[in-house]
Amino acid sequence: MKLKLISCEVLLREMCEFVARSPHQIDVEFLPKGLHDLGGRKMADELQARVDAVPAGAYDAILLGYGLCGNGLHGVQARHTMLVLPRAHDCIALLMGSREAYQRYFDENPGTYYRSTGWLERGKGLQQLTHVTSGMDVSLEDMIAKYGEDNGRYLYEELTRYRSNYQKLTYIATGLEADARFEEEARGEAAERGWQFEKLIGDLILVRRFLNADWAGDDFVLVQPGERLAAAYDGSIVRTEEIR
Repeated sequence: MKLKLISCEVLLREMCEFVARSPHQIDVEFLPKGLHDLGGRKMADELQARVDAVPAGAYDAILLGYGLCGNGLHGVQARHTMLVLPRAHDCIALLMGSREAYQRYFDENPGTYYRSTGWLERGKGLQQLTHVTSGMDVSLEDMIAKYGEDNGRYLYEELTRYRSNYQKLTYIATGLEADARFEEEARGEAAERGWQFEKLIGDLILVRRFLNADWAGDDFVLVQPGERLAAAYDGSIVRTEEIR
């Protein structure tokens, strides 16, 4: 197969590792982490522009190296080529191996801030994406659009209240680190903030399957031409819907 990968640069090391090992021909394009700063709707618009720039008939599929990412993939359409997206909240779930592993760790470790080599190497000014225990990835803009100004702001504050109560920093190691400097940086950040530190060994099976085109089961969303991605406010995280 000939595949096109459009991915966040936070996952550059992990994606490159398995692009090199994939049996398929993969052309890669990495987008800056700061794309998340635009907010869900504008991020989706930028990703749509990158998808639309791919020539029709050039690839068997376009791979999106993201999770739902604060609704940053909501509304992205497949025009002429199938899109493939991991079913994940964000890149942290990809580094942990599955959305279930992420949800389990999230539930057992409330008030945790996450770091990885990519987060530290590519600049750490970006705030982490919103993830709540119901499985939703929400933004203030989306909540206001759905529930109105007052109700939207109230619900957003309630859903994201946990973010002001961080007590722990978890560094996810994937085995691709060149040395210990990023782990040491994460430890230092935790100490500076007075947080507990934990080093968690990640699992890149989802990334490997993604780039090997091993898309069987429900770990990936396949968006056929004429369909688009849509946030699913349940454990499935993201779904497809027909464009009308």
